[in-house]
Parts: sequence; C-alpha cells; structure tokens
Amino acid sequence: MTPRRRAKKATAKRKPAGLLERIEAGPVICAEGYLFEFERRGFLQAGAYVPEIVLERPDLVESLHREFVHAGSDVVEAFTYYAHREKLKMVGRERDLEKINRAALRIARKVARNTGSLLAGDICNTTIYGTDDPKSHRQARRIFDEQVGWADDAGVDFIVGETYASGGEALLALEAIKPTGRPAVITLAIPREGVTREGWSAADACRRLEDAGAAVVGLNCARGPATMLPLLREIRAAVTCHVAALPVPYRTSVAEPTFQSLTDPTCKDIPDNRPFPTALDPFVCNRYEIAAFAKDALDLGVRYLGVCCGAGPHHVRSLAEALGRRPAASRFSPDMSKHILFGTDKRLRQDALEYARRNYHFGAPPGR
Repeated sequence: MTPRRRAKKATAKRKPAGLLERIEAGPVICAEGYLFEFERRGFLQAGAYVPEIVLERPDLVESLHREFVHAGSDVVEAFTYYAHREKLKMVGRERDLEKINRAALRIARKVARNTGSLLAGDICNTTIYGTDDPKSHRQARRIFDEQVGWADDAGVDFIVGETYASGGEALLALEAIKPTGRPAVITLAIPREGVTREGWSAADACRRLEDAGAAVVGLNCARGPATMLPLLREIRAAVTCHVAALPVPYRTSVAEPTFQSLTDPTCKDIPDNRPFPTALDPFVCNRYEIAAFAKDALDLGVRYLGVCCGAGPHHVRSLAEALGRRPAASRFSPDMSKHILFGTDKRLRQDALEYARRNYHFGAPPGR
C-alpha cells in the first residue's frame, strides 16, 4: 500500500471531532427556535407547542435543519422538544410518542451526517415537575428515561437538557443522561424573579450541575441578550466547565427580564394584553444585536452559543459572523454598496443617488 493510500485510509477511519473536542478548539454554535419558527409558518400550534410536524411534514423539518446549518449552526438538534408523554397527551397523540421521537432523531441524524454537523438529542422541562412533589419527580424521570433511550439508540453525539426553571428537574435530566456516557449540555430558563423555583441563583444551580457531571451548563430561552448577560457573568465565575448561552431574540429589560413578562401598552389589540407568545413582533432583536451579544458572551468565556425561541437563520448567520465565521449563507450577507438608493457602486446612476439623498437618507430634508 502506498503512503498516499495509507493516509487516505487512516483519514477515512478517523472519528469526527465530538462536542468536547470542538468546544476546546473554539466556539460551538447551536441553533434552536424550532417551535416558534414552525408556529409562524403555520405548522404548529401556540400553546400546546407539540411538534406534530415531525410526523406530518418531515420534509419541512429536514429543510429547517439544513437552513440552520447553512446559516452557521454546528449542531443539528433533534426536534424532540415537548415531544414527551405529558405534552402529547394534551393533543391526544400519546400513542405516537415513540414514533415522533424516533422520526425526529432520524431526520436530524440524516442532516447531521450529510453536513458533518454534531447530532444532539434533546429533552426539556416536563411541565409536571413540582419542587416538593416526589411523585412528580418519579414521573419526570420516566419521561426523561424514555426520550434519552431513543436518543441513545440514534447514536447522538451529545444530549441537551434544556429550559428548566427548577434546578431539581435539571438535575433529574442530567441523571437520566449520564448512563449513556454521552456529554450533557444542561441549560436553565431563569424566570422573572431571577432564581430557580427552589430559590437557587443561576450560578449556584449551574455549580450543582457541574458537580453532578454536566459537560456544559448555562442558560437558554426566557431571557433576551440584555438580561441574560449579567447572569452569564455570575455563572462563568462560578464554574470551571464550559458555559452555554442561547437567549431568545427579544429586547427584554430589567423591568421585564423575560419574554413572557413583556408588555406592550401601545397596542390594544393583543389577546389578554400579553404579547407572549404571538405578539412579540415589536420586541424582536435585529441581527446586529445578536452579533453584539455573541461577542460579549464570547468575551466572558462562553463557548456554546446559539439563539432560542424566535430565532431565524439570519440571527444564526449574524451570530456566526460575529465569531469570525463565514458560513455558506454569508455569500448573501448584506452589501448595501449595490443598493439603488443607498449604494456607492460607481455603476449606479448618480442622479438617482442624489435624489435618494434628498428623499430617503436619515436627516435629509423632505423632498418636494
């Protein structure tokens, strides 16, 4: 065998880098936000938020996975969020429990393996966990065990446990993941009060998760960039493992720190006067705000980065570019030099540009 053939054979056998190897080498980007995106597209019901689309339109799920990878995501996260027993009961589809999980994992695996991305299993809050209710703890653990088992069967690279307002439930999820031997990424959704339901600070909860064996700990969902960053500083100072940050792309504030708590007094047409979850449009972060968050989080030492509910591929691309990446979607990143009203390209009509300066540019006098 020639040296070239031996090298080629060795390369073919070499196992692709896993989560821990990749995150040691640099930031890992994970796109989330499937629930909100499919609700906007008319394939998923707000309220129940059960991913029935996995069975009904698997082609669209595969397409969105590919869009997020095209935009810069390093991870294909199986769309099994809320595909658990309790949620499926709400829409009368408990009999489809295993079917929907295995289908979601199969779709995600296909895209991950075709694109060289990491494949992540996903489990989430069970909706039944009670802090002082041991029976609910046993039920939650059974829910986790079911979904983790299917993820393990699918050969995922790691498993995400996400969106826990209770530190105890997050620890239960971690306990379910650990027997697989796969890395666990555990993220909390810290509510308006700023602590978990047990009263633990975000930093304390993440410290407990690290001590219990999580590979990556941090925050996702609930909080936008402005109100997630202060908690990330505390978490980064409290743990030695890698930290995750996946905010929602909404302009939360100190007064209204979660997207569930946002109010819109200027609009009188919102059901129950609550923008969450279907009237959040006025609060959406633009792509440049997401880029700024990515840089700030990376400066803190956060290496597992993404965007959660409400995110679109343009947010993911902007985040990736802020980290110095050039994903495939960057081919179509804005270039306003070619614009007929705001451009600088010499091929543009100069009289049209002068007209635009008078009529459309910021601060220009009104046209006649």
